[in-house]
Amino acid sequence: MTEALFGPEPVTVAPGAVHVPGWLDADRRRDLVRRCREWARGPAGMRRHRMPRGGMMSVEMVSLGLHWRPYAYSATLPGGEPVKPFPPLLGELARADVAAAYGASPPEDAPPYDVALVNFYAAGATMGMHQDRDELADAPVVSLSLGDACVFRFGTPHSRGRPYTDVELRSGDLFVFGGPSRLAYHGVPRTRPGTGDPACGLASGRLNITVRATGLTGAAGPGR
Repeated sequence: MTEALFGPEPVTVAPGAVHVPGWLDADRRRDLVRRCREWARGPAGMRRHRMPRGGMMSVEMVSLGLHWRPYAYSATLPGGEPVKPFPPLLGELARADVAAAYGASPPEDAPPYDVALVNFYAAGATMGMHQDRDELADAPVVSLSLGDACVFRFGTPHSRGRPYTDVELRSGDLFVFGGPSRLAYHGVPRTRPGTGDPACGLASGRLNITVRATGLTGAAGPGR
């Protein structure tokens, strides 16, 4: 019995929060990097958001399915342009990811995954501790990592501070959080430039694909 034959072992970080190291194989990593480049092309490409208190996010992102901005979703971009559609591939992948993390697929009547945020971390980019609380559905959040490794800080639903656990996420890793940890604070205090995965086609930086079920499908007009 080897990892190569039977796949990576999931690691429970907190109740409902599971890390699956090396989940994506080389072909899938290359394919997702290629697709991220397509999704990032304009119009409606990568952008940095300004936070309500005036600060600018260091991470660049593009939304698929619905446009996310701090802290809300909309069916169109700020200029009225349509949001790029949510790829069915990511919905199928998210369901498989949940099954890999939890050992069981989501129920058939679970809210569909309908939104993805593609985040790009250049050297020095970080993400502060926050909750993913803009969704009506409580389906687990699915997070996939490509390129440079990062320190992923995972806390509790009660506070941005301690206690928290720092997890190193590498290219191809999966992290799923739901249930008691669905509203846990989490962030990326640093990436590790130069630790990337040249085989996936990303020379530098980190890509993170976060897939979510908003519970808003069919209720908010075009693009949802």
